[in-house]
Amino acid sequence: MSRSRQGGYFRSKDFGILHEDINKALESVMSKSGEVSSLVYAEHLSHLIEGLDDEQFIDFFNVLKEKYDIDADSLSKASKEYSQNNTQKNLEIISKASKPKWIELFKRLNTVSEGTLRLVRLRERIRSLKKDNPNLAFFDASLLDLFKHWFNPSFLVLQKIDWATPANILEKIIAYEAVHEINSWDDLRARLEPEDRRCFAFFHPLIPNEPLIFVEVALSNNMPESIKEVIKIDRSVTLDQDINTAIFYSISNCQEGLSGISFGNFLIKNVAHQLKQEIEGLNRFATLSPAPGFTNWLKENSIDQNIQEDILLKQALVYLIDSNRADGFPNDPVAKFHLGNGAIIERVNLNADLSVKGIEQSKGIMVNYLYDLEVLEQNHELFFKTKKVQLSSGIASLRKKFSIH
Repeated sequence: MSRSRQGGYFRSKDFGILHEDINKALESVMSKSGEVSSLVYAEHLSHLIEGLDDEQFIDFFNVLKEKYDIDADSLSKASKEYSQNNTQKNLEIISKASKPKWIELFKRLNTVSEGTLRLVRLRERIRSLKKDNPNLAFFDASLLDLFKHWFNPSFLVLQKIDWATPANILEKIIAYEAVHEINSWDDLRARLEPEDRRCFAFFHPLIPNEPLIFVEVALSNNMPESIKEVIKIDRSVTLDQDINTAIFYSISNCQEGLSGISFGNFLIKNVAHQLKQEIEGLNRFATLSPAPGFTNWLKENSIDQNIQEDILLKQALVYLIDSNRADGFPNDPVAKFHLGNGAIIERVNLNADLSVKGIEQSKGIMVNYLYDLEVLEQNHELFFKTKKVQLSSGIASLRKKFSIH
C-alpha cells in the first residue's frame, strides 16, 4: 500500500471506480472477493469514514446496520436445519448466519495501512457518540470482541521505558499518565532515569509506536506511606544492595478504543517476575494506590466530609471491605482490580495524596495492596468465588477494632 500511495502498483483504474459516495464505497468493499482489490477499496473507504462529521458518521453506521445485519430468516432456517441434522457442515452454516456481515467489514478495514490503530481510533469515536445513538452499541461490542482476539496477551510485547526511549514515546507517556500528572520533562526524568525507578509498557506489534498500558515502579527499602515521597524530583536514590520492595504507584491505560480489555493483570505480574530476576534482594511487591470513588461514596452515604482522622480511617475501611454494590464486589474500582489480581489490602494511609485530585477523589487516602507471588492465583480464585476481601493482619485488627462486618 505504501507503493500505491506513491503512484506504484495499485491504481484505481486497475480495479474500477473509487466512489466518493460513501455508501457506494461501502458496497465496493463488501462485494469484492479478491485480496488486492479488497485492500484498495478498504483503504479508500477508511479515509472516507475518517473524514465524516458526527452526523454523517452516525448515518453511515445506521446504513451499515440496516444493510449488513444478521439475516434473521437465514439464521432461523439454519437453526432449524441444525436441530434436525447436527452435522459439521450445518454447524458452520449456523455459525456464519449468526454473525452480522459488518464484522467482515472491520476485518477488511484492519488490512489497510495502520488498520489496527485506525480501528482502535474508530471505536473511540463510536464510544464517544453511542450514548445518544443506540445503534452504535452494536458496533462497539463487535469491535471489542475482535480486539479481545487481536490483543491477546500472548501477542503483547513488554518494553522498558527509560530516559533513552525515543521522544515520541516519552511524549505519549506524559500525555497518557492518568494517576499522577507529569508536569514537566524534569518530572518525567525523575521517574525514569534514576536507578531505583522503572517504567514498563505493553506494545502490540501492529501498533509499535503506541503504548497500550504502562506501569511506573519505585524500588525502595520500605513501603511508602505517601505519594509525595515517591514522585518528588529531589530525593536520595536507594542503592541496589538496599532494595527489597517494588512499589507499583501508577498504572495507566492508554487507548480508550481498547476499553474493556484488561491488560493490567498481565502487566503487573510480568513486571514483578522480571524485576525479581534482575534484583537479588527484591522480595516484596506492593502498590501505592488511590481510592478514586471514596469521596463520592461518602457523599452518597451522607457522611460528613470533615470527619476526624480516626473516623475517616474507619469509613475508608468500610468503603474498601464492606461492599454495598448489588454484585458484592468492592465499592472501589481500583480495589476490585488489585484484589481480583490476587493481592491483599496491606495498609491504608491517611494524608497520603494531598494534591487537588487526591483530595477530591480519595480524601487524601491511599492504599498499599500487597502482591505475594506465591499465592496470587489462589487468592484470585478465592476472590472471584467468594468475593471475600483478603486482609493483612494489621488491617484485620483494625476491622475488629472498628467492628466492621
